[in-house]
Amino acid sequence: MAGPRTNSTGESLLVALDRECGEPLHRQLAAAVRDGVRSGRLRRGTILPPTRRLAGELGVSRGVVVEAYQQLVAEGYLTSRTGGYTEVAAAPAAQPAPSTRPQPPAPAVDFGYGRYDVSNFPRAAWLRSVRRAFTQAPNERFGYLTGRGVPELHEALADYLNRVRGTAAFPGTIVVSNGYAQGIALLAQVLAARGARRIAVEDPSADDDLRPLAGRLGLDVVGVPVDDDGLRTDLLAGLDADALVLTPTHQWPTGAVLSAPRRAEVLRWAEARGALVIEDDYDAEYRYDRLPVGAMQGLAPDLVAYSGTASKTLAPGLRLGWLVLPRSWVDDVAEAKLLADRGSPVLDQLAFADFLAHGEFDRHLRRMRPVYRQRRDALLAALAARLPELEPAGVSAGLHLVAWLPDDVDEAALVAAAARQGVRVNGVTPYRLSPADRGGLIFGYSALNERAVADGVARLATAFAQLRRT
Repeated sequence: MAGPRTNSTGESLLVALDRECGEPLHRQLAAAVRDGVRSGRLRRGTILPPTRRLAGELGVSRGVVVEAYQQLVAEGYLTSRTGGYTEVAAAPAAQPAPSTRPQPPAPAVDFGYGRYDVSNFPRAAWLRSVRRAFTQAPNERFGYLTGRGVPELHEALADYLNRVRGTAAFPGTIVVSNGYAQGIALLAQVLAARGARRIAVEDPSADDDLRPLAGRLGLDVVGVPVDDDGLRTDLLAGLDADALVLTPTHQWPTGAVLSAPRRAEVLRWAEARGALVIEDDYDAEYRYDRLPVGAMQGLAPDLVAYSGTASKTLAPGLRLGWLVLPRSWVDDVAEAKLLADRGSPVLDQLAFADFLAHGEFDRHLRRMRPVYRQRRDALLAALAARLPELEPAGVSAGLHLVAWLPDDVDEAALVAAAARQGVRVNGVTPYRLSPADRGGLIFGYSALNERAVADGVARLATAFAQLRRT
């Protein structure tokens, strides 16, 4: 015969009761639930199991559970809802030990790049697309697919990109990815597998996707400087690289547009080298003073891999991106995608295909362009009024702005001084691969309204003046 049972467990809440410790069972249960809430394991809104079921799991009377729940309701940890449901009402975070080190103030104004106004996400239109996609999709779409994604999105993207961005895209040359980050990772993996040794990037350029990944793949990264007309193609003659990554429509971060003669020079270099040009078209839809320049891929589809993303136009959380590839690259990239994650979520792809096909993407962009332009104009006006010493650069486009600093102002010192005034702003220097004489600041403005922009520049002007006096 089995010995006496001293402990019992409630599978629904992962709690255990000890009948030999002398503490009343309802207090043990209340303490276990309380600890779960405090630690965050039981999150706000979590519905707890009914008292009768939990009592059966624990091998106790229902009154034990009722008493524990009532105590926690009185303490504010739980709340009772109509219909007999009991749920977690709050999840107080565990308090960390106080730090003896001074902590920087939380930013009152955040000009950090990569913060987008997701409050304007077109929820109602997206929901309509999700419903249509869910009800109209063939059954086979919900099974395993190829690494390229769903055919409906290939068709919709090809139509949209050819119409709006001037690409020469065909449905059979498109691979869907989880945003730009995965797209560039897939290309880098295939490059390495094909024996590539070196990838060239613009200098300055983003440091959070290709550059750290290349090292892990054994690929060297070299920088090619940019100026007011984009990549300096006069430096291409001696460039020994197997691929060149560009942001030709709106260089990140300087805002330059690669001129037509330089585009032609890039393509001549790529053809002579047998190299791949990777075109990152990250925010080309946001041009405010004129129509955006067409994509380079349309000029040479056999030399250029075109990368686009919904992160800058809809929301980063969607994790939707796409590659338009030279035909000789499609199978290898699709295989790499299949090995990476078996494919992107099908319903999101179908919804985005519907969203494109019904013109909702175009309508969303038309709504957002004047919003972002007003914020950019507010930033330029504030800089002109409060910080005329700074020199804004780049075309009227995108979701960020670079402003160059006077030669006698140290970039890192100004960034630190701004933080003390409650302003977060990034310098250009961390994104460079080689030293430069001139410092600059990167202002991301898409998530800030006009009042916040003005406040941020005023605080930055205070930091600037203090720095000049020291």
